[in-house]
Amino acid sequence: MDRPISYLLIAGVTIAGIAASAYAAQAASGSVSITKSRGEICMVSNGLPNHSTGNFPNSGNPHRIAAQSIEVCVPENPVKTSRATALRGSTGFALNGVMIRPGTADYYDPSSRRGFSRNPASGWKLDGKGAAQQLGLDSNNAHVDKRGLYHYHAKPTGLLAKTNSSLVGFAADGFEIHYVGGRAKSGYTLKPGNRNGGPGGKHDGTYVQDWQYTGGAGKLDQCNGGELNGKFVYFVTDSYPYFPHCAWGKVSRDFGRP
Repeated sequence: MDRPISYLLIAGVTIAGIAASAYAAQAASGSVSITKSRGEICMVSNGLPNHSTGNFPNSGNPHRIAAQSIEVCVPENPVKTSRATALRGSTGFALNGVMIRPGTADYYDPSSRRGFSRNPASGWKLDGKGAAQQLGLDSNNAHVDKRGLYHYHAKPTGLLAKTNSSLVGFAADGFEIHYVGGRAKSGYTLKPGNRNGGPGGKHDGTYVQDWQYTGGAGKLDQCNGGELNGKFVYFVTDSYPYFPHCAWGKVSRDFGRP
């Protein structure tokens, strides 16, 4: 029987050894254990990062960061299918125990004091990164929800500064998520011209509907997936959609609920 490998990530240094299969990271406030067992990769964390954050609450985000009790599992050996499944809420988790939640539940709403609300009537949904200032994202492209859950909407700069690996985390279907900078090119482009109705103005990326998938040679697929060293993975990109919003494998039951 093969003995699995454990990885301990502290201050960006990876040490490999023979032990129970696990990834682990700790910081002054963050705590996470990622283990492989019975065909699954499971993450247990308090949801706090291993890097500094912005100030919360702030003008765009009224919530305070609070420790959580998170336990999610994904398939260890995911299988890519021919049909993508749209993801809502959390779409994966980072190696430091922070959840990945690139989407929002906020829509353009001219009747709201803030100009947006949870009312979907307008059909124009705010993009987390595109509306970063309105939503109070910090320099790590993250903010806090009403539960106190700190989560990433786009490239996790604080995490990347502490690692020498391209591996960022795992998606809801178990495929790895990597960041390789400009080598991974998004297949999404901004729509030309001005918006037809809604908030008006140019398609500038503030709203999800500003973007369209155009693909092309050398571009990632619509779920931000592609090949890395001969295997299928998802990528974090510097432009929309930043993280995958859909999955090609079977989505874990832990990500099928709000």
